[in-house]
Amino acid sequence: MIDSFSVFWATPPADITATLCWSVIGLMIGSFLNVAIYRIPIMMQRESENYLALENDQPPPHTERYNLITPRSACNSCAHKLSLADNIPLLSFALLKARCRYCKARISWRYPSVELLTAVLSALVIWHLGSGIAGISGLILLWMLIAMSFIDLDTQLLPDELTLPLMWLGLLINLDGTFVPLRDAVIGAAAGYIFLWLVYWMFFAATGKEGIGYGDFKLLAALGAWMGWMMLPLIVLLSSVVGATVGLLMIALKRHHRDSPIPFGPFLATAGLLALLIGQPIINSWLAPY
Repeated sequence: MIDSFSVFWATPPADITATLCWSVIGLMIGSFLNVAIYRIPIMMQRESENYLALENDQPPPHTERYNLITPRSACNSCAHKLSLADNIPLLSFALLKARCRYCKARISWRYPSVELLTAVLSALVIWHLGSGIAGISGLILLWMLIAMSFIDLDTQLLPDELTLPLMWLGLLINLDGTFVPLRDAVIGAAAGYIFLWLVYWMFFAATGKEGIGYGDFKLLAALGAWMGWMMLPLIVLLSSVVGATVGLLMIALKRHHRDSPIPFGPFLATAGLLALLIGQPIINSWLAPY
């Protein structure tokens, strides 16, 4: 494991300027991800309510446009539309002292945290993969994983609108073997879904409870499509260890009831990112004795 991390940190960036530029772009993308994290569940709920209304021959309750662009961002407390100056990543939060300019309500630390996290991780991806097709593809994977992780934390849902496009995109990215041969990507997508599907039904048969959700199946399938079937054992191992550790800590600190579900998506996403960046050196070190 030490050798794997050494390999990661010793990898020189293809272009230090590109790394810094993409970290700034990551900061702006993080601001957009905050919008996506907040709005996608609402968009799904509105679509579901409109569908149910139409099925019952009733007028749809939501007719105004609501997507990732429209309407303009507004304060969650006073609903005042935010100006461009209120939306500068990190800087606006600091200048406003974490309070709304108009109603003085507190602004959640979630927003600058997502922006900073996206910037730092974007820099790490470019540092490690370079600014070519692999690096840009890695950024797309990273940004979608961040969005899905926070949506899962908030709602315990992994939307098909994100997991399924991510899976198909992984297969397309690997048409020319960007990360793995296409054959490995296809097997990885199928194996990722089937593995967690089997775990789900075995757990349900043993306990009568649902241990994981269908969104987790699709997310692991997507990670298999991006990184191939050989990376799946590492992803499952890392996500299980981290998830179990966090769960036990939360129970020990009495911040979570043992019978309450814990979203598994963020752990899969974290393991997937680690596998993308340092997975191959880890696997090589495992296989070296053989």
